[in-house]
Amino acid sequence: MSKQKENNYDGSQIQVLEGLEPVRKRPGMYIGSTGYEGVHHLIKEIADNSIDEAIAGYGTKVIVRILDDGGINITDDGRGIPVDIHPKTGKSTLETVLTVLHAGGKFGGGGYKVSSGLHGVGSSVVNALSTKMIAEVVKKGQLYRIEFERGVPTTELKKLGKTDREDGTSITFYPDPTIFKETVTFDYKWVVNYLRHQSYLTKGIYTQVDDERTGERQAFYFEGGIQSYVKSLNVGKEVLSDQPFYVEKQVEDSMVEVAIQYNDSYNENVRAFANNVINPDGGTHVVGFRSSLTQTINEYARKNNLLKEKEENLSGDDIREGLTAIILVKLPDPQFEGQTKNKLGNPEVRRYVQQVMNEYFGYYLDENPAVAKKIVNKALLAARARKAARAARENVIRKGVLDGLNLPGKLADCSSKKPEECELYIVEGDSAGGSAKNGRDARTQAILPLRGKVLNTERARLDKMLANNEIVSLIKGMGVGIGEQFDISGLRYHRIIIMTDADVDGSHIATLLMTFFFRYMREVVEGGHIYLAKPPLFLLKGSGNKHYYVYSDEERDAKIKELIEERKARGTQINPEDNEIKQAGLTGIQRYKGLGEMDATQLWETTMNPENRVLIQLRLEDAERADAIFTKLMGSEVSMRKSFIQTNAKYVNLEELDV
Repeated sequence: MSKQKENNYDGSQIQVLEGLEPVRKRPGMYIGSTGYEGVHHLIKEIADNSIDEAIAGYGTKVIVRILDDGGINITDDGRGIPVDIHPKTGKSTLETVLTVLHAGGKFGGGGYKVSSGLHGVGSSVVNALSTKMIAEVVKKGQLYRIEFERGVPTTELKKLGKTDREDGTSITFYPDPTIFKETVTFDYKWVVNYLRHQSYLTKGIYTQVDDERTGERQAFYFEGGIQSYVKSLNVGKEVLSDQPFYVEKQVEDSMVEVAIQYNDSYNENVRAFANNVINPDGGTHVVGFRSSLTQTINEYARKNNLLKEKEENLSGDDIREGLTAIILVKLPDPQFEGQTKNKLGNPEVRRYVQQVMNEYFGYYLDENPAVAKKIVNKALLAARARKAARAARENVIRKGVLDGLNLPGKLADCSSKKPEECELYIVEGDSAGGSAKNGRDARTQAILPLRGKVLNTERARLDKMLANNEIVSLIKGMGVGIGEQFDISGLRYHRIIIMTDADVDGSHIATLLMTFFFRYMREVVEGGHIYLAKPPLFLLKGSGNKHYYVYSDEERDAKIKELIEERKARGTQINPEDNEIKQAGLTGIQRYKGLGEMDATQLWETTMNPENRVLIQLRLEDAERADAIFTKLMGSEVSMRKSFIQTNAKYVNLEELDV
């Protein structure tokens, strides 16, 4: 029987996907996902084409409109997609670009010297994944229009005649909900963030986003380009120079642009881009930049006797402490690792960046001796701190992953040795820690109680952190190490749950812990391993053993109304003159001020039982915004924190403050 089946295997069983069918069949291959990220990637694919027009010098503005009917419109003032008949397809070039994979002006045909698009799939992919697309092009005052449904033309290319609109391209599309099942709703903040970045990276381009759903609007124009970008990243931080170092230089057929400004923090913030596409995993341009920076600063320090003869060279880590830098390269044939373009692979780019940095950053240091001395002295201080921290670190770094060596004494570990099913509860105080230990599932849940306020790591170097017992206990317990020894593969628990009281002090401790994870264990945050436990705010006590836990004032009020309606439905006589608590059949309401008020059973039932608990996962959607918030709230600049408090004071419920 099986042989007969094999013999029936013929050409009729081979599926041939034509046109844009492969995109609809396997959308993830083209846009990465069909969730939130994927639906917003559609905007990027179209808008990047408009940005490329500006990079090439043919456009000055890009406007994105979030339409109130669920669509997106992206308009530019570039040359407009050609509308003449394409010699190969026999169709208009506009239809060809929007319906044929790997059709575009970025394959060496002379349309673009540099571009963010590489594979020529962007516009056609968006078309394939949209229920409807409308493309309008203005060429020499003439308006052309064509419409599509799910990638298939529904109209011919029509010449609509003269228009007052300026030359350019306007694309409107509606994501297909059968493809994007999670959401087809666009996030205004995502669009704002994307356009802001593009304005920084393309000097002199005007970008605008209009949200017709809410009436919100934002526009961006940065004459300084990446210099403005660096300055924005350093807002709230004390900088070592008022003006960033900046160079823009053509090397052969490529352009290298670098902006540098040091601040007084202990963190490195380097962002690399190739043809306006961010490369979060770096690449050859970052390698070249780092190599040159280390070499140039060491040579300057030696030449000016800031480094003595017997002293060893400053390391790259020392030199990059407090560094904020943008590296932007524009090249005709970028070689990225994968469609996502996370890492640049062109070997020649390393040499280009090194060449520019060696020459021009060296000049900058010679011409700005006061700034150069500050940079070198900061690196020397970092080197001393690194040496001081080395001995302490050796005592802290856990040698084994799951063998139980050198674990903090106060950690109540779980018995399971499988990190994927293990949880670490970081608990405020010994009281709550005791209840958590008694109420937990000892097989999968570990408890680490912390005493008092954790050190604010926003303002502390590694050597100071390693002298703090609570931070040391946390590092030991997690198993990933810290600093240059950090290794995410050693993570002993795949869920790290911050469980603090639902009051001001508890929120402060949670924020201090989040600051630590963000600054020193970002990979743990990015991996989705950090959670906030949400303990109940109220216990509603009913007759007998009946009780209800609720997590907010709104939830409490809704539950009371629900109980009243249930009693009415059962025919219970209710006196409308009684207060609502009595009408609901409740004997009282208890407001929890802290986890210590709960016994082990209550804590398990409400906050630790996987079936009932409420956990909030920390997600890092916008690292720059997160960096700015941590700087504002936890940094040394008091005026920024004061301004934040004054702005947001109106949202505070005075009744909930413990005063």
